[in-house]
Amino acid sequence: MDTSPLPDISLDMDSKRTVSPLLNAAASTALSASLNQRRSSRSVKRKKFDDELVESSLAKTSKLLTPPLTRTEAIAAPGKVEPIFVQAPPEVKHIPIQIPLPVLPQPKKTQSKSKASKRHRKPKPPVIRTVNDLGRWRATDDIALITAVQQTCDLKKVHMGVKFACKFTLKEIQERWYALLYDPIISKLALSAMQMCPPDLIANVQSKALYSKKEETILGAVTSTSQPNLEVFEKLLDENISDFYPSRTPKALYNHWLLMKQYHLLPDQSVQPMPKGDHVLNFSDAEDMINDDELLESKDPVLEHELSVADRRQKREIRHLEEEIPKWQVLVDSVTGISPPDFDNQTLAVLRGRLVRYLMRSREITMGRSTEDNQVDVDLSLEGPAWKVSRKQGMIKLKGNGDFFIINEGKRPIYVDGRPVLPGTKQKLCNNAVVEISCLRFIFLINQDLINAIKTESQKMNNT
Repeated sequence: MDTSPLPDISLDMDSKRTVSPLLNAAASTALSASLNQRRSSRSVKRKKFDDELVESSLAKTSKLLTPPLTRTEAIAAPGKVEPIFVQAPPEVKHIPIQIPLPVLPQPKKTQSKSKASKRHRKPKPPVIRTVNDLGRWRATDDIALITAVQQTCDLKKVHMGVKFACKFTLKEIQERWYALLYDPIISKLALSAMQMCPPDLIANVQSKALYSKKEETILGAVTSTSQPNLEVFEKLLDENISDFYPSRTPKALYNHWLLMKQYHLLPDQSVQPMPKGDHVLNFSDAEDMINDDELLESKDPVLEHELSVADRRQKREIRHLEEEIPKWQVLVDSVTGISPPDFDNQTLAVLRGRLVRYLMRSREITMGRSTEDNQVDVDLSLEGPAWKVSRKQGMIKLKGNGDFFIINEGKRPIYVDGRPVLPGTKQKLCNNAVVEISCLRFIFLINQDLINAIKTESQKMNNT
């Protein structure tokens, strides 16, 4: 908190003035009041923060340590009033007093250090990777790789013959082998990982080591026609102990010899040549004779698109012609005047109009106006104008007793022999009945012979 400066009460010593006792008392009162009073320049009081509290405590301490002002007073004898001379204090230079501050606990700095400290920072040691940081390569894979390379001295054979924990490419195997040879960090990690493997696991991996050429040559001494046993391979192993890999056993040698015999790899085995006179053409010879360039044809996308469009157009025209066959048949019959017989062995009834004849060959047929979305058995639009005919105008059914009924499912009535059949109702059809739908008239003819045969069969079935 700021303190107001002391009032200037110093007097010139050369020109001394006498001051009245009242003025002297007022001056001393003002001096003591100014020393004890604290003033603030703030208009509004507010709470102090931590740094302000520290500053105010320092100001109080400095104030307590400053020496008090001295006054020289002349004391007169009783009964006499003599002037009091106030001696101005000598000019005191403001010397900053260093006061040891209490050490306060400072919060930990989260900011980064200065650039100078960064320059003198010691470099961190390189992070040492653990044994588990080996990627896809495991310790067993490294053991198998080292063993196979020592046996065959060929990375291609290692890639083809060794089964690793993961499927590695030839390039990955080469990179791993070179890393084990020339990269000190990777080789050190791999060595420490292999040393941590249990002996049983290492022995299992080494027992599957590839066979060298010298080992297969020694195994080839056993002919394919003989029937060797484990004693033969045990003796062979004892005689050539220095040539075989240390993890070889008589059982392993016997199994490998059987594989060589199976794939005709023994020296006394050879493939018999084909006779020159009776040469048999096999698939390999046929494939050699085929010229692949003749089989491959260059594809033209533009031509294929045109062919597909033409194929779709032709199919559409064929389907359209098939749908127009009944119409053309009606015109041909009307022009020639030759009409086929009304009934055959499969026709139950006929709905004959002025131009078209509809054959009923099933027990139930639908009548109406055919559209793209709705297809009916009897398309009445072939007979004449049918814009007043519903898409599904009605249905004709044959009952089990041989009676025909017409059912109206359209919006307009159907007339049978002049009697209306309202929508949702049905009416029996007799032979030679006149059916009128909108402005179209038809005659309903029944194949009596076929209907009588159906009735006879139904009666026999009912009697049984």
